[in-house]
Amino acid sequence: MKVVTVRHFRDRASEMFHSEDVILVTRDGKPAGFYIPWDKPDLPLELRRELFVELGDAIRAEREAGGVTEEEVLADFAEWRSARRRRR
Repeated sequence: MKVVTVRHFRDRASEMFHSEDVILVTRDGKPAGFYIPWDKPDLPLELRRELFVELGDAIRAEREAGGVTEEEVLADFAEWRSARRRRR
């Protein structure tokens, strides 16, 4: 397993994506994420479900921390979508 900083990973991302090694990306000396090479065309259903739950939880926490309701997000999206359609 390789260990690199966020900056190093960012600057050499295309090179890293060709690596067959698992890469631990660190920020301030602490783990920030992993790059795991994937050579299959699709993710297993269980992994997709787990990722969806994790991402949903993270989005909800960010939204709540910012004091934004789900209804506000949906209204903002509807407004953006309407404006986008008018521009076409």
